[in-house]
Amino acid sequence: MALQQIDHADDHMQECIDNCLEAAQVCEWCADACADEDGMARCIRLCRDVADVASLHARFMARNSGYHEELGEICADLCEECAEECEQHDHDHCQACAEILPECAESCREMASA
Repeated sequence: MALQQIDHADDHMQECIDNCLEAAQVCEWCADACADEDGMARCIRLCRDVADVASLHARFMARNSGYHEELGEICADLCEECAEECEQHDHDHCQACAEILPECAESCREMASA
């Protein structure tokens, strides 16, 4: 049975949780694919950072942690920096990151200011 909605999560929080999990997934894919490419160390590091922080942020929101706002700011900053890096590369996986991460950053900023 799939979790439909976390009781304490309003629509904005649920959207942010979903965006963070999607960001984590696309960044794991990108980091793995970039491992086969030369000169992609910065991209790999940023993608791994986003994957870790975004999944942690989703978990903090799911458990209604009092620290999810602060983590949301960090997550948004990382998503923006990673998207800028990925925009510079023509690989499909990098372009997927560049497309998905700004939406995650926006929803994380909304949660951080809530």
